[in-house]
Amino acid sequence: TPYYLQALQGIAAGRNSEDLQTTVAIEASSGKVSAHDIRKAYSALGLDLGSEYLDDDHIIGLFRLSDNTAVVRASSPWLLKVSVTNLEQALSWLGATDDMDDNFVVAMYKVKEEENPAEEATARHAVSLIAQHRNSGALKQWLETGVLGEVDMDVGQAYNRLQIDDRTIEDSFVLATFELNYQEAPSQADDLRSALRAIAKDRKSSLLNNFLNSGMATTNHPLAEWPVGLRNIGNTCYLNSLLQFYFTIKPFREIVLDFDAYKRDATKNNLMESTIGSRVVSKQEVQRAQRFVLELQKLFQGMITSPTAFIVPELELARLTLLSQPAEADLRRSSTIGGDRPSLGEINGRPVIGPLALPISDIAKDNINTDSRAAENGIESSEPTLLGNDPAEDATDQDMPDLIPEQSLQQSQKGPILDDKENLPPSEASTERSNTIEHLANPLAEASPSQTTEQRPLTDGDHKLPDLHGPNGTQDGVIEPPSRPPPYPPRPQPEENKDKIIRQEIQMGAQQDVTEVISNVLYQLECAIKATSFDPSGEQIDQIKDMFFGKSRSYTQNPRGDFETKEQFFSYLFVDVASGPKTIYEALDGAFDVQQVQVDGTYQPQYSTISQLPPVLNILVQRAQYDQTKSSAFKSVNHLDLEETIYLDRYIDSDDKDLIQRRTQSWDWKRQLRHLEARREDLMQTELKMEASDLLNTTAGCLDEISKEGDIGVTAGLQEAIKEAAGESKEELDSIKSLIKDLTANIRSQFVDRRKLPYRLQSAFIHRGTATSGHYWIYIRDFKQDLWREYNDETVSAVTKVSQIFDEDKNPGRPATPYFLVYVRDDLKDEFVDPVCRDVPEQPETQNAAMNDVRDHFAESYTAPVQDGQGTTAVSGDWFEADYVKPQQW
Repeated sequence: TPYYLQALQGIAAGRNSEDLQTTVAIEASSGKVSAHDIRKAYSALGLDLGSEYLDDDHIIGLFRLSDNTAVVRASSPWLLKVSVTNLEQALSWLGATDDMDDNFVVAMYKVKEEENPAEEATARHAVSLIAQHRNSGALKQWLETGVLGEVDMDVGQAYNRLQIDDRTIEDSFVLATFELNYQEAPSQADDLRSALRAIAKDRKSSLLNNFLNSGMATTNHPLAEWPVGLRNIGNTCYLNSLLQFYFTIKPFREIVLDFDAYKRDATKNNLMESTIGSRVVSKQEVQRAQRFVLELQKLFQGMITSPTAFIVPELELARLTLLSQPAEADLRRSSTIGGDRPSLGEINGRPVIGPLALPISDIAKDNINTDSRAAENGIESSEPTLLGNDPAEDATDQDMPDLIPEQSLQQSQKGPILDDKENLPPSEASTERSNTIEHLANPLAEASPSQTTEQRPLTDGDHKLPDLHGPNGTQDGVIEPPSRPPPYPPRPQPEENKDKIIRQEIQMGAQQDVTEVISNVLYQLECAIKATSFDPSGEQIDQIKDMFFGKSRSYTQNPRGDFETKEQFFSYLFVDVASGPKTIYEALDGAFDVQQVQVDGTYQPQYSTISQLPPVLNILVQRAQYDQTKSSAFKSVNHLDLEETIYLDRYIDSDDKDLIQRRTQSWDWKRQLRHLEARREDLMQTELKMEASDLLNTTAGCLDEISKEGDIGVTAGLQEAIKEAAGESKEELDSIKSLIKDLTANIRSQFVDRRKLPYRLQSAFIHRGTATSGHYWIYIRDFKQDLWREYNDETVSAVTKVSQIFDEDKNPGRPATPYFLVYVRDDLKDEFVDPVCRDVPEQPETQNAAMNDVRDHFAESYTAPVQDGQGTTAVSGDWFEADYVKPQQW
């Protein structure tokens, strides 16, 4: 439209963008005109665009006199000069409206000036009138200095700009939404900050103002009585939520803080006696796991004693948390047998390929151990080999920093990296029985360091060295030297490169979904601590397994009619909301209800029960779905109706005949319900998006009209038969709706009196965003103080409206949805849940110094506002640059 083409012209001029200006020219060459072109055309003919008395004949007449009009315009320009004396005329002359912001006004001024430099004075006068009317300091500063000041945005525009519909939400949620918008459009940082400033001003919010002024959000709670936040170290918000959750589980925290009392002896004999997840643990895994616990211990100690409102997790902790040992082994494999290798020239026309640079962690070790390995193999001296046993297999804490070469990481990251794998679609294997409990306890994939670089025989496709005794490989018995000297040996990388490599590893680890990360955390904790006992299969039992793992028992009927049972551990329950909104019980039912599975080529019934409940119960809400038509992932935003207390009696494994009968009856009701819902959809969702009864009545009405006109013959009684069918369809639909209502009520009330196993909601991990990006935070319940807190990276605030946790988010674009839930056994909640654990040393004289340390840590990311000597606030540093870069902190 002309309006949008003019807008594009203004943006192209304002940004001085060649690409946008080229697009404008292409659009104009195709015959499209802008609003400015239209006004210019009216002006050329001396017409008033807003006149009510113009008709086509009058315009045509003036057009035929266009030559004379041009002469008059050239000789007497004052005859056509536009008068700008008030706001309306100023806006009209610039082609702007009153709801357009100051940036657009300046852009339209530039368009006017470029089109006709002689009208610069009129354009400036128009801008001046708008600035006076708006009392815009930004426009006034532009008129004086040529630099647009900070644009004040209307609070209504501000909420719309941040896509916030509910103006009553907490300040911390406003801040989270701001951060999400910034992640999606960093180039619009100035506009987003203007919106946040307008909201902060309207709310008089100290939290938002602190963030705008210093880049940090602070609360008014006493530090010694309030949990600390965790700074986001780069696209890892769900990591912060996970660390906060584990810290609030008191037995878990005590294991980490008193690790020496639980630490496993990593000798080989002790490792051979137990398995974790049905696999024997290697010495390397134990050493890595124990480093992880020590890093976690440092974090927890900081969360207890920190004199500041938040602390910063170490990069190494993030790496060990997000990147599992099998994933690390894959990286090591790609670093030793992948990538482009340097050429050493040629020997008799054959290329000689040099080795890749060793991983940083292997350089020193290879220098130390090469001779010893050679001696063990009966070789007097040896050069580092390209293939062979992984030198990392017997590494220790001192000689294995676990760093991967940057070239290897870049090779491993050829595909697009998603911001969060929590939203990736499930694999084909996982969809076969995605809502059952069978797949929940699968052990981690086995990965042996020695297998990652296993020697293999050469094939015809491999480069082979020349045969020393063959005619093609020798020349008078002498091998020609390479045509180029060998490359320099690898040098130790500087510390800044190590940090960069770690950050790249963290980003790769961040591709794991939250369940993979939780599995990695629990697995490493089990590897790091000693067993308390062993089950009959040799599986290790320890405090972690007692705390977070339950047992499920599946019953599968074989073709002979007998039931076969299988019991296994699980660390979380998997629920799905893909088909529509559900209650928490309806979602959980999907993991336990009877369904058909294939056994020996035939489909047989299978159902599951819980044979052992864990004190801390994790529930994953599967939000990631895959659109087969579009071949893309999308996020299911269907509402999950949470309960603060759930009762798990209905799912427990029991010989109670009454319970078994209720389950069987409930399954039968659900089968009936599915059939009724399918029939209801047939009657309500026709191809014309009309109910079947309405469609039939409409058809009968059309036939009545045709019959009256008489042009086309209509079979006698056809209309009446169709109307009768419409009535029957309406009656059937009403009956089905009534039956669905009754069945739903029966199902929901089937177990209401079974309430001996209550569990209380302790944590809710929340995600707002799309299938490939978004922001995460967590709500955690403090049972002792009877309140909920919101942990949003470095900000920890009290929740004043519990409805924001339990009610459906009505935001039509990106509603906040729970994706991971934690329920705690009711009788153990006070023993297990302890969110506030603070012991801040008294240091009144060093309090400011501690805060200065925090600020110094982020000195490269931002600097505080300073006075520029002119009474205005000037800002410097990366934090407040035009692109609003927040390095590695989002």
